[in-house]
Formats: sequence, C-alpha cells, structure tokens
Amino acid sequence: MNRINSTFTALKTNKRTALIPFITAGDPALDSTLPTMHALAKAGADVIELGVPFSDPMADGPVIQRSSERALAKGMSLKKVLAVVAEFRKTSATTPVVLMGYANPIEAMGREAFVTAAADAGVDGVLVVDYPPEEADDFAAMLGKRDLAPIFLLAPTSTSERIAAVGRLARGYVYYVSLRGVTGAGHLDTVEVAAKVGEIKKIVPVPVGVGFGIRDGETARRVGEAADAVVIGSALVQGMFDAYEKSAGDEAKFAEQWLSDVRRSLDA
Repeated sequence: MNRINSTFTALKTNKRTALIPFITAGDPALDSTLPTMHALAKAGADVIELGVPFSDPMADGPVIQRSSERALAKGMSLKKVLAVVAEFRKTSATTPVVLMGYANPIEAMGREAFVTAAADAGVDGVLVVDYPPEEADDFAAMLGKRDLAPIFLLAPTSTSERIAAVGRLARGYVYYVSLRGVTGAGHLDTVEVAAKVGEIKKIVPVPVGVGFGIRDGETARRVGEAADAVVIGSALVQGMFDAYEKSAGDEAKFAEQWLSDVRRSLDA
C-alpha cells in the first residue's frame, strides 16, 4: 500500500488531522533540504511536500517564487531533488514524500523516465500544477503502475464537474486551494473553507487537504476542524530563510521548532 494511504488510514483511526509542510528543495541552501526533511518528520509532519524549483512558478506567491529562484541559482534540479529523496529514504521509511511542481522539468526528463526515477527514489505522490485532470489520464496511469499517487488541486471556483473530474483520477489526497490567488495570500475565511471542503468530500473519494493562507498553529487548528489535512508552506519557507540569513545552518532547527508548535495546536 502507498505510504500516503497508510498514513491517512492511521490518522483517521486516531481521529487526527494530517499536517503537511511544504518546503522548496534547495532553499535556503542545497545542503539544508535533507536535514530539514528529517527535522519536519521528527516535528510531526505526516506527509512532506517537496517543491521542485521552477523558473516560472505561476501558482506561487512572492515567497515561494523567491525560494525557487534561490534554489535554481544554487544549482538545484529535478534530478537532484530525486537524489535528496533517495537519501532521505535510507533512514526514513515511513514518512510519505510528495513532489510538487510544474510540467516543464518533467517533460524535459520525459514522463516515463520521471515516473521510474521518482518511484525508485521513494517518492509517494506527484502534484503537477499545470497538468489539469482533463489532460492527465496517461500520466496518472503511469504513476498508478508504480503505486505513485497523482494529486490534484481544487479551488474555490472549481465546479462540481471539475471536482468530479479530479475525483476520478486523484489518489492519496486532493489539495484544496483555500484562496483565490497565489500561495501566501491572506484573508482566509475558515467558514467558507469548511463549506467548500464539505462539498468536495461528497464527490471526491480521497482525503481533502487544505492549503494557502495558513500561517500559524491557530489557523491550522481552525482549518483542521473541517479538513483531513492542513498544508502549510509560505510561512515555513520564509521563516527558514530568515533563520538561515541570521545563522546559516539554523534553518532545519527552526523548521523543527516551528512545525512542532503547529502540530501541538492542530492536535489540540
């Protein structure tokens, strides 16, 4: 069974909400990604979303855009991201890893080559922002053959038809973008989020994670009352960069402490 499925099954049994932190591979330093992944797992991450840096991250706000730019400038690439995951798997066999990114690097590698390399590295799921469900049948089938979960985004503007199209292909979980706009935006209306999550759950057979606009433990707790998972990225990425700027090497320690606080709030 895919690690994502096992994780969500155990969480449901224990009546807990999944905590899914996002970091950009290669930022704030190439050698910080692996220790940060271990730190996040230690702090209570149920799934780790690992961003594959791309030069035109159209769905991301300024914080994630800048993190991608920094990572690319340091030489991070899709192949290096997969190498980090493979290294992580040597000592962490249970925490699921989802790659989140854009189509261009995958197309450059070749879809089949990418799926093979991702499975061999120990990836559990793949979220490609610009692979809509209408164009992802073949790719989802490739992932399924290697027990990798195709994960899709849903938005406040998603129609019932689009939700159903995602539900037909999605495995692992779906990622509901709780705000109109880009990552890191504010003004999160948790009542509106809960209503949309309820609508999605009636149609989609997999767990529903919610992200965008979740900045701290209190927001995570309120969103977690309706969602199966809480995804948190921009605040973590910015905090890690600030810690690195003050003292290079402290970013993993910051990530562990910060996510531990969120974990306690979410469990409360």
